[in-house]
Amino acid sequence: MADPYATLGVARSATEADIKKAYRKLAKELHPDRNKDNKAASDRFSKVTQAYDLLTDKDKRARFDRGEIDGDGNPASPFGYGSAGGGGGGFRAGPGGRGGFDMGGDAQSGDFSDIFEGLFGGRSNAGGFASGFGKRPQPKGGNVAYKLKVPFEDAAMLSPQRITLADGKTIDLKLPAGVDTGTQMRLGGKGDPGPGGPGDAIVTIEVEPHRFYTRDGDDVRIDLPVNLAEAVLGAKVRVPTVEGAVMLSVPKGASSGKTLRLKGRGFHRKDGTRGDQLVTLMIDLPADDAELTAFVEDWAGRTADPRARFGV
Repeated sequence: MADPYATLGVARSATEADIKKAYRKLAKELHPDRNKDNKAASDRFSKVTQAYDLLTDKDKRARFDRGEIDGDGNPASPFGYGSAGGGGGGFRAGPGGRGGFDMGGDAQSGDFSDIFEGLFGGRSNAGGFASGFGKRPQPKGGNVAYKLKVPFEDAAMLSPQRITLADGKTIDLKLPAGVDTGTQMRLGGKGDPGPGGPGDAIVTIEVEPHRFYTRDGDDVRIDLPVNLAEAVLGAKVRVPTVEGAVMLSVPKGASSGKTLRLKGRGFHRKDGTRGDQLVTLMIDLPADDAELTAFVEDWAGRTADPRARFGV
């Protein structure tokens, strides 16, 4: 029977966090998936798991520390040892060396495996105790956190993202509709190994900023420069979207700040619909253009006050 503290390499005063840390390190090192055909590592993994199971059960750990159970979780003295002729109930050797109950008086000793079966719900093992005694669900391995940076256009288009896990394996991650910075995705069974199975991988998404797009809820916004002729006379111009460039009609006489809408060119929503792309026109004037300067100087409309409505 091994000392569970020694098996995990921790002091008897170790905290639960210390025990989990030690187990996590050993489980990674000894896990059968990493030690195929290595029986010694497999056996040690089983012992490490058994020690972890005992020490993370507060009741079992306290009983072990008091000497009531051994490192295997079995009672150190399962019954009081009464004398053969004593009046109290006890445990004594029966015929052929088999254990029997001393019930006091003239009670006969005998094989009591059926009593153990009734008490513990299973046939007694070689040590005389039911195999199911003290069992509880084995703990799963720890979860592992990842942060995944996703390009703006990929988030809008829900393009699959490749991620490399701690074990070196890569998977293609399908982004969910409505994805945004802070969205978390759980990958079942992709965490640390454990006696009850591996934990999960928790992936937190960070949508990267873009050099000219901005996000407004499920919509995408962009400021689009147009020249004076395109604004005055109207024109068809190319405008970038998250899905590629499209043609946009600039209305005749458009002013800076006018916003045009491209339907369904935004982010995917959870209900299956999509946001739009909002294109704000920005008139871009050339610097030091003599011809334009001369035109404006002779232009009759140059004296109009577009700020008159403000009363200033």
